[in-house]
Amino acid sequence: MQVTDGFPPILLIKEGLIVKHLRILMLGDIVGRPGRLACKSKIRAWRDELSLDAVIVNGENASGGNGLTVRNAGELFESGIDFITTGNHVWKQKDYPDLFENYSNVIRPANYPDGTPGSGWGVIELEDGIRIGVVNLLGQVFMDPIDSPWTTVDRIIPEIIEVTPIVIVDFHAEATSERVAMGIYLDGKVTAVLGTHTHVPSADARILDGGTAYQTDLGMVGPLNGVLGVDSGAILKKFTSCLPVRFEVATGDVICHGAVLEADRLSGKAISIERFERVIERY
Repeated sequence: MQVTDGFPPILLIKEGLIVKHLRILMLGDIVGRPGRLACKSKIRAWRDELSLDAVIVNGENASGGNGLTVRNAGELFESGIDFITTGNHVWKQKDYPDLFENYSNVIRPANYPDGTPGSGWGVIELEDGIRIGVVNLLGQVFMDPIDSPWTTVDRIIPEIIEVTPIVIVDFHAEATSERVAMGIYLDGKVTAVLGTHTHVPSADARILDGGTAYQTDLGMVGPLNGVLGVDSGAILKKFTSCLPVRFEVATGDVICHGAVLEADRLSGKAISIERFERVIERY
């Protein structure tokens, strides 16, 4: 298991040239305005501090805790984010058709049926010509009915490999077992399989035997003292009364969870994965 602990970027000498491993930060689900403000205040500083080549986030909860508006997507990109994945809540804002029309670097899960707005994968183009492929998948266990992520990813990966060997998979799923299984299934075929959706980071970041970085859940960028980013009073009322309750995004300190990956630029193999955690003062 190759998990780093804040080491500096690794430099290699290949064919007489010094080549820096690609460094990518992926953050868990952005929750509401507090999550967006945390990104706005910190992403560019983190890019410098961590020598990042790219930043990817899951944005399906970035607008009021449900969905992603065109305006809020623009905010996130202005903060220094390169690419946004989503999930099953992306349809909760009415302007989602415009979201996918306006931004090719916002994707939805690839295993929605043909004809669904948006694309299930996309590419980040870096200034030095390096490309990073990003795939979004949705789990089936304990989720709404959806096409198979397994057959979908089998179809997509060969298409992306023709473009770039560096492939990051956001598996947006409920069941931990399904996510672990997907990591093993794609081991050696992609650079990383990173889980999102449940907003609680898992402690299993590692490099699998075939060279794929894996973490079951990245966590979230959202209010620390809420319940998964939602106001705790509303959640407690729902649990204790069993009646419908309107959820509101919590306030207070923001926890920022994710992972920093290092990958070989030529082979696409993961070199290391480091869990990322920062607390941003109250929003």
